[in-house]
Parts: sequence; C-alpha cells; structure tokens
Amino acid sequence: LPGAGTCYQQAKRVLHAAVPDRLHARERETGVIRQFLREHVCGRRPGSLYVSGPPGTGKTACLSRVLLDCKDELAGSKTVVLNCMSLSSPQGVFPAVAQQLGLPAAAGREGMRRLEKQLTAQGPMVLLVLDELDQLESKEQDVLYTLFEWPQLPGSRLVLVGLANALDLTDRGLARLGARPAGGPRLLHFPPYSREQLAAILQERLGQVAGDPVLDAAALQFCARKVSAVSGDARKALDVCRRAVEVVELEVRSQSLLKPLPGGE
Repeated sequence: LPGAGTCYQQAKRVLHAAVPDRLHARERETGVIRQFLREHVCGRRPGSLYVSGPPGTGKTACLSRVLLDCKDELAGSKTVVLNCMSLSSPQGVFPAVAQQLGLPAAAGREGMRRLEKQLTAQGPMVLLVLDELDQLESKEQDVLYTLFEWPQLPGSRLVLVGLANALDLTDRGLARLGARPAGGPRLLHFPPYSREQLAAILQERLGQVAGDPVLDAAALQFCARKVSAVSGDARKALDVCRRAVEVVELEVRSQSLLKPLPGGE
C-alpha cells in the first residue's frame, strides 16, 4: 500500500485541535468578538467582554482566530494573553500582567495599585485576554471584581476579555458590577456543538486528506452522535477520531507485514 502511511499521518495531523482557518458554526460568535475588539480597542473605548461556554465549544479557538485576522488593526495597542491555569493563586494575575506590561515587580496591594495607575495613565490601549477565568474565583471574588472594574475607571485604557466554562460566573461573582451605572461586562455564550455541527467539523477536517476517506461517513456520524449526547465538545470528537485512525493504521500495518511474498507458496 504505497502512500497509505502518509494518509494516516495526514489524517492525524488534521484531527489535532489546532486553530483552523474557518471555524464551523461559529460565524456569529466570531463576528461578535471581532466587532467588540474593533469598537473598543480600535475605537479606544475601554470595556469588557465575558465569553462563557462548556469546554471544547470553540471559545479560545474563535478568539485566537480573530486576534490573528485582526493583527494589523490591533498593532497600535498592546495585547496580553494569559491562561489563568498557569497561576498559582488568583492574586497572581496582577504580577503576571504587570510583567507583560514591563512594570517592575511589586507584590501585594502595592503591585496592584501600580498596575491600576498604569492602566489609567496616558498610552496605547491594552487588550487583556484572560483564558480559564474560572481559576480567578475566590471567596470574596475581589480579584475578578477588581479586574472587571478597571475598564470602568476614569481614564482607563483597558479592554478586558475573559473566557470561562461557567455560564453564571458573572451572576455569582460580579453581581455588584451589573448594579453600577456603567453596567457589567458584555456577555457572549458558546452553546455545545450539535450532532450535525460535530459531523460537519470532522468531515471538513478529514476532507483535507487526499484519496479515499480514512474513516467512513457512518463512523463520523456515530462519533458525532455519541459526543453530542454527552458534551458537544469538539476537542473530544477530534480525539476519538484520531484514536480511531491510529487503530486502523496499526491494523493495516500488521496486515501488510503478514502478507505472503509475491510468488511465494
């Protein structure tokens, strides 16, 4: 089977959860994020956006796609992207942001005050993207509250985008913000992918591999149905298919090793 190995390699590559050129069934959400960044970062209007949705529904991928597509438009501002999973405590977000902005290290309240002063001083807009925002929850919710309050301060140049799995984080933790005249953050929810959407995502990915389909349509439909019933998580669907390709690959390899030699008895 000449070239068979390469088709499996290709299939496994396209099934990785990388950021694709086009995100299937996420045109509306991508449009909302793009419009928000244009309005606030390019339009120099501080503000905040809270993006929620279960894991694997395309939140990070959509935002990464928009940041790539709008690179030139955002060139005049400073973009800081942080995954809050990498922080050892919720309070750790302040020194981490300060470091990205080139501020000298300072711990505790002093560091926080310095950062606030910096974000309300003259200068280019700062786009702060906080992924896995749920990690910043604390008993008093003071960390989240402080962050979402900063875009509302006089002279602020902060545009904050937070991504989290929890739908009600803003209701629980930031109810006080909604009561303010400026209001709370703008909300954008990513629903779980449906069976049809998951099947289309898998077909679109595997359609990039030349030659006969590596996995047949019925297998893709089965995978989409199972994953949508449990979670609607696209990463899970990609994982399942990648593992299926590995199984097929091993079978084919063992068969070709056991084939009798041509002309042999």
